[in-house]
Order: sequence, then C-alpha cells, then structure tokens
Amino acid sequence: MLNIIGAIVSGAIIGVLARFFFPGEVDMGFFATIALGVGGSLLAGLVTSRGRSDFHRAGCLASILGGMALILIGRLFF
Repeated sequence: MLNIIGAIVSGAIIGVLARFFFPGEVDMGFFATIALGVGGSLLAGLVTSRGRSDFHRAGCLASILGGMALILIGRLFF
C-alpha cells in the first residue's frame, strides 16, 4: 500500500517539475500531472535499463526528462 502512495506522491512531484521545466504553457489537470510523472518515471526506467531483464529505478533527473519527453510526444501527436 505504501508503494502505491509513494508512486502517487513522487509522480505528482515529478509531473509538476516536468511541467515547470518544459518551455511553454502546459494545460493539464491534477490527475494528468500525476500520470505524467509516473509515466515519465517508467519511460526513464525503461530507457536507462538498456534491455536488461532487471529493472532499476531511474534518478529524479531522468524521470523529469522522461516526463518532458511525454509532454513533447503528446504535443506532436495531439
């Protein structure tokens, strides 16, 4: 249970930082920001694992960059 709460809190922090550092205005609600942070952390974890079967947690900076990449992908496709 604490893992889920930790993922939500860290997702909110990572999402807010990704929105802050992304150039331009990013219109999202609170739950979309949390989803952005969690998705950015997962994306950064997949990129930094480099095909290994074990999954390591990515750092905070990599998670923020992953969130910013998701914002960019969302703007390009939608």
